[in-house]
Parts: sequence; structure tokens; C-alpha cells
Amino acid sequence: MSIGTRKPWVRAIVILVGVLAVLAALIGYDRGFREQPQPDWVSATPETRFKYGSIGAEHDAGVPYWIFYVLPRIFPEKLRQDGRIVPGGYAALGVPWELGQELPIGFTKKIIGFPRVANNCAVCHTTSIRATADANPSFIVAGPAHTTNVEAFFRYLIDCAKDPRFNADILMAEINRVTDLDVIDRLLYRFFIIPITKKRLLEREAQFAWIYRPDFPEWGRGRDDAMNLTKYFMIRAPMDDTFGPTDMPSVWNLAKYRWDQGHRMNYAGDSHDAWSVIMDSALGLLGAAPVNRDEFVAQVKWLHGYLGRLPPPTYPFPIDRAQAAAGKPLFVAHCARCHDSELTGRPLPLAEVGTDRGRIDSWNMAAAIKANQVVKEMGLDRRGLVEADPEGYVAAFLDGIWLKAPYLHNGSVPTLRDLLEPAARRPQVFWRGYDVYDQKKVGFVSDGEAAQRVGTRLDTRSRGGGNQGHEFGTQLSAGEKEALLEYLKTL
Repeated sequence: MSIGTRKPWVRAIVILVGVLAVLAALIGYDRGFREQPQPDWVSATPETRFKYGSIGAEHDAGVPYWIFYVLPRIFPEKLRQDGRIVPGGYAALGVPWELGQELPIGFTKKIIGFPRVANNCAVCHTTSIRATADANPSFIVAGPAHTTNVEAFFRYLIDCAKDPRFNADILMAEINRVTDLDVIDRLLYRFFIIPITKKRLLEREAQFAWIYRPDFPEWGRGRDDAMNLTKYFMIRAPMDDTFGPTDMPSVWNLAKYRWDQGHRMNYAGDSHDAWSVIMDSALGLLGAAPVNRDEFVAQVKWLHGYLGRLPPPTYPFPIDRAQAAAGKPLFVAHCARCHDSELTGRPLPLAEVGTDRGRIDSWNMAAAIKANQVVKEMGLDRRGLVEADPEGYVAAFLDGIWLKAPYLHNGSVPTLRDLLEPAARRPQVFWRGYDVYDQKKVGFVSDGEAAQRVGTRLDTRSRGGGNQGHEFGTQLSAGEKEALLEYLKTL
């Protein structure tokens, strides 16, 4: 019997069911998948776009906004660094947070069905700096995120998801205290968003297994384990015993790197050019292949252009110009061979530099080949990672060197003044991540009550944390060192 010959009430039920199904599908798409552009203020200036603009990470790596919001209210005891609880919510992990902003710099908010929070490049590349302890911080984009404890943030999300209290009843009770979701969103959060988020976060635990190893020291503020992140997230390699912590790098003035002149990027020179580094870093934040390849490439293109021409920051404090002039010939005599010559931007053999080898050992040719294959299979074009075992560290360009503390590739020397001492006289233990600037020693304050309360402890005897090597200029007199430091402030 056809629909046309059925009784009117049967036809009405069929039509009603069809309408309801269509409405359900439309509501499901609208509340679960429909992507909306970010507010206009985000892209109003290149700086705000860099700080808060989405690169697409909300799709696979995003955390639902209201879950992100209430986690510190439910699990404050899991916000930890150096084994101690740090009060203050996400701000306690050192993320740079501008006054009046809803989220920290480097945290993006975008509606894809429902509001989601993810990260962009600014989370690792924004520097917080204060002249004095009672001053408000200034934030310098494209600088090293020396205050941000990335590892603690990774652990926090996973540790919350592992807790039995991460369930719909408890999370919804807290969400209802801070906002008034409509009926549809309440149902979605309770029966879909919260269970799926828990499942996704627990899936990350296996990829992050190495950050829970008791034989590996914590990264601390301002560091990560960059190439192991690539191994375990991009190419899904099995965990090995390597550990290569590195300082967050600056990413201004990237146009200075010329692959066609032999320059290489990353600390060990394992990437060909800035385009490849930006793309690979963005893919790491996405945690998966981009949902929209053309939009992703457009974001990489914008970042490449913006960071390529962004000048290094000018030293913001007084400079003794006479001292700086006296320091210039000292720079030429003791530093320029590596840092202002044809060697600059190229890897130097480890035997010549003499610094900790952990970062070199954490990467190899096989991993580079596999990573290049993975990106190629995504349909993305780049010169990519250098398919060779790293043998040393890149002789760094020194533009903006005053803001790149702590120093060496693993951030094991707190100030430039300390770097001009032989390794045996450099601080063996100091605290990373305090943002009050030390104008005399050229770096950040790394000892004392405030630094110890805020920062994370780095023992240079720990694995990957060695402060040996790079003993250039250590034989200068005290006066000559002061003059050299004054000149380095001008770069």
C-alpha cells in the first residue's frame, strides 16, 4: 500500500517523523558541527591575530569551553609544578594573560557547534616581562614563552580526565553555577560532549607517557621536549629512552633564515626553512591532519609572512652608549666568528660547541624521513625536515638576544653574564619562569624568594639540563664583560 492510499493519520505520522528527523539533524549540525568565524576584534591587528587567532586546532585538539572553564574549580589540587600545588587557576602555570582578556595569550576560542578552546603559536612564543616586581607585565609577541609551563598544562588535562569526578553530574553541576545553558546544550554536554571529551583526553595519555616517567626531569617553565613531541604525536613512534629538553625559541625576523644559503632551523638544524617549521609546529597543535587543507595553508602563509618581517624587540631600558661602543670590538673579536659570519644560522659540530647532547640524541634520520612522509600524505607541500642525523647545534642569530634568556639550547644558563663565566662557575641550580628583568646581568631574575615561589627549579646536573660548553669570552676581564653585555643589549 503506497503512502497516498494510507489513512490520513498514518500519513500525518510519517510526515511528522520526517520533519522531526530533519529538525534533529539541523539542530545536531548547528550545535555540534557548524563553524562560525571568530569575532572581528581577533583579526583587527596582526598582533591580536597572532595572539588569539585560530589555526584550526579546535576541531581535533580543542577542549569544550565550559569544561575548560570549570576544571580549575573542580580540580584545583591537580594544578602542580615542581611537585607542589600552585593556586590561581591556569594563570598559576605562567601563561601570559592580558588584563581584561577572557583567555590567556595563545589560547583561542572558536564556535564549532559549541565554543571550544585550543592553542595557537603564541602559546609558546610570547614573552612576559616586568621592570620591577610591582609593575604590570608587558607582553612581546614572537618571543620565548619563558614563563609558561606547557608540560604541567598537558598533565593537568589528562590528570583531570583520569579522576572519577570527571563525570557529567559533577561537571554539569559546576557549569550550571557559572552559566545558563539552554536545554539542548545541557543535553549535549551531559550525554555527548563530556563523555567524548573524557575519552579524547584519556587517549592522549598514551602519547604523553614519557612526560610521566620518573627518570625524566620535568621540563619546567619555558621548555619543552620538541622532537619527542614530534616523534610521539606526528609519526606515532614507540617511546624510547631519549630526552632532549629545549628552551622555547624566539620566532621574530624569520626571513633572516635562508635555506638556499645553507641556513637551518630548530636548535639542531633539523629543519630546512621557516615555512617547514611553522607548518610542522601548527600540525603539532592540531594533533591531526587539517580539516580544511586550504584554510590551514592560508594560516601558515600568513604566519610565515608576519613572522618573516616582524623586527626583533628593542631593549626597553637605558643603555650606556659609551660602554656599548667599547663592547662592539669585543663582540667582533670573541663572538662574531660564529654569530655574525657565514657560520651563523648553520649547525656547528657538537665537539666545537660542547653543550649538552640530549637534544641531538632525541632525533634521527629515520624519524625525519617518517615525519616528511606523514606530512606529504596529508597533501601539504614543504621542504620539510632534514633527512640526516643531527651532529651539532646551530650558531644562533643574536637579534633580540637580550630577551632570549635563559641561554643555551636547553635554557640551562640564566643570564648572559652567567654565560660569560666558565661552566664550573655558572649557577648549578636556579629558578626559571619569573618575569622580572635583571638589567645588570641581562636575563630574568632567577633566584630569591619571589623567583623560587613563582618559578620552576632547574638543576643543571639533571638529565638534559647540562650547562657545560660555549665557554667563549669567559677569559675576558670583568670590565670587558660589562662592555660586551652593554653592546649585546643593542642587537
